Order: sequence, then C-alpha cells, then structure tokens
Amino acid sequence: MNIRENIKEGINSVKANKLRTILTAAIIAIGITSLVGILTAIEGIQTSINDSFSNLGANTFDVESIRSNRGNRDGKSAKVFPPLKFDDLVRFKDKFDAGTVAVNAWVTGIAEAKRGSNKTNPNTRVQGGDYDYLLVEGYDVKVGRSFSRTEVENGAMVVIIGREIQDALFDKGEDPINKSIKFVGSKFKVIGVLEPQGGASGNGSADRMCLVPMITARKLAAGRQLNYEATVAVNDPNNMDAAVGLATGLMRAIRRDPIKQEASFEIRVNQSLAERLGEITGYLRIGGFTIGFITLLGASIGLMNIMLVSVTERTREIGVRKALGATPLKIRQQFLIEALVITQMGGLGGIVLGIGIGNLTSIAITDSGFVIPWVWILFGVTVGMIVGLISGYLPAYKASKLDPIDSLRFE
Repeated sequence: MNIRENIKEGINSVKANKLRTILTAAIIAIGITSLVGILTAIEGIQTSINDSFSNLGANTFDVESIRSNRGNRDGKSAKVFPPLKFDDLVRFKDKFDAGTVAVNAWVTGIAEAKRGSNKTNPNTRVQGGDYDYLLVEGYDVKVGRSFSRTEVENGAMVVIIGREIQDALFDKGEDPINKSIKFVGSKFKVIGVLEPQGGASGNGSADRMCLVPMITARKLAAGRQLNYEATVAVNDPNNMDAAVGLATGLMRAIRRDPIKQEASFEIRVNQSLAERLGEITGYLRIGGFTIGFITLLGASIGLMNIMLVSVTERTREIGVRKALGATPLKIRQQFLIEALVITQMGGLGGIVLGIGIGNLTSIAITDSGFVIPWVWILFGVTVGMIVGLISGYLPAYKASKLDPIDSLRFE
C-alpha cells in the first residue's frame, strides 16, 4: 500500500463517518475561529488605535530651534545657535517625503478677540499655520473650511476659530462664516470653526485659538522674531525612528551644520504616546493569542479523544489490514492522514468564521474598516496542521501497535 492509496483510504474513511467527521471538524473550527477571530479583531482595533493616537500626536515630531537657556555642560556654557528661519523650514517642507510637514509659529497667547460689543478674555491664542497644519495636528473643521493654498501663499486676512471664540463673539445659533472679527489690531474674515477639543490645556487649547495663515502671522508679528517650527506627521508610528533620522540629515544639510558637530536645531518626539501605543498593541496580541491558544488546546484534546475512539471501533479493520501485509508505518500514516483531513476542514471553516466574527467585532467597537489578516490566515492553517499531527499521532501509534491476531478476534 503506497502513500497515494493510503491517502485515498484515509479520505474514504472520513467520508464513511460523516457525522463524526462533521462534529470533529466543528471542534477544530471553534478553536481556529477563536484564535483567528480574536487576532483579526485586534488588527482592526489596532488600526483604530493608530488613528486615535495620531490625533493625539503619537505619530508626530517637531523640528524647532534650540532653546537658549540650556545651562552649562561639563562646566562650559552651552553653545548658542541662531533660531530656525522661516525659509529653512519651507525648504525642509519641500524636500521631506517621509510624511506630511506643517510649518507653524506661535504669535501670542494673550490676545483679545472682538466683534462689536462682544469680546473674549485676554487669553486667546493666535497661531500661524499653513494648509497642512490642521491635518498634521489632528484638528477637524466643524463648520466652514480650511485655508486654500492661495490664502496661505498670499497671506490673506482670514481666520479659523475655536469653539470658545465662537461662543464669546457670536450669538447662539448664529452662523460665524464670512463674518468679521478683530484681534491684534487687524480685521479678519472667519472661514471656519474647529471641532470642540475639550480638556484643560490652558491658553494652548484649540478651543480658544485663532488660526491664521503663516504669511499673515508674520505680518502680525510687526518685525518681531517668531519662533518658527515644523511639525511632521508620519503615516506609520512604527517608522518614527527612520523619519526622525531622515529629518535630522535633511535639516543639517539645510542649516549647513558641520560634520561631527552638534546640530543647530532639535527634534522633539512625543515618545510617551508612541511607546504607550506599542505597549497597548503588544498586550492586546498577547492576551488574544493566549485566549485563542487555550481554546484551540481544548479542541485538540477533543480531536484526540475522538480519534482514540475511532481506533477502538476499527480494531478488526486494522487487524485485517495487518493480516494483508500493512506495516505499522502504513497504519500510522492512514490515521494521521485522517486527522489532518479533519483538522484542515475545520481549520478552513474556522478561518472564514474567524475573519467574519473578528471584523464584525472590531467594526462594532471602533468603526474600523474590514481587515483580512493574511499572516494570521497562514498561521491558522499551520496551527491546524500541527494540531492534526499532534492529536492524531497517539491514536495512530496505538493503532500501529495492535496485534493482528487479537485485532481480528476483537468484538
């Protein structure tokens, strides 16, 4: 009996016991569904977490001037570098291709916005930014629109305001779009209102921010040197180190910093959020894998038990095969093939159910998109094969050791 005939006999045996095969495959399918389903749900949840942390700045870093109050190093005064120039950061934005760059500057945090007899507290933040600033910082426009390229390039007198500015200057239900307000001695047309941010961020909150184009912000500074910086948003937080390295090399070239000397700028990465993102993802994977593995372990024990029962039921058949010349190796092969066929049937069904259930779970929790985890699909097929080999080996070994005479006399 060659391997091809053994495979044929194994498949015929599976077909001959359809109910037992279906029940056994169902056990494996439940285990694979649990494993693949949990890990698929985690993939979808992770995508949503990435988006959420992106809005909190976990995928951003800032290129900014070195602070002049750095103190002493080794008894020597820290070297003072000239601040970053607006043109330096514009060149950086044009050449950097590993993410989205927004050039911005803080104009003041103690402005007072007015409209008619209404005015805000003197804690309004006036911020300059380009057309990518809202995207990079994760701000959404609730009403109106963002800046156009023409407005940014020409320094138009337009402004996007926060919720608190709207509440202080406009009546409830009044549309602020295309209305004029004043701050820092100039009149501006409101073109957008930001989504409420909430929180307690002091005058740094976007709710009390007036955002103007960068060229306009330079005009408002009235000859005063602004502290320009570039905020970079990386598409994948896992590529943060590579993006920071690229930005460092590019800025050193733009600033003409000599080799082996300290950089004339600094890059500040929001490490705490990025590291927390990695920790949460790792915990989710470990927890999901553990739960799925325990379920799959129970399924494999069930499969082994059913295969042992099958060996007992087919003792006379095994005796006949041995009497006709079947070797212990061929007997083991037949039972292992049966176990593999059953586990792969259950595995394929479990993968389909796992992907469906996992995606439904992640969509219900996070409103994320449909995910097909190819890595976990391959993992599920591999695990199913391993479970089949392990669960089928003990029954196959027991069957191969049966004495043919005792087997033929078995009732």
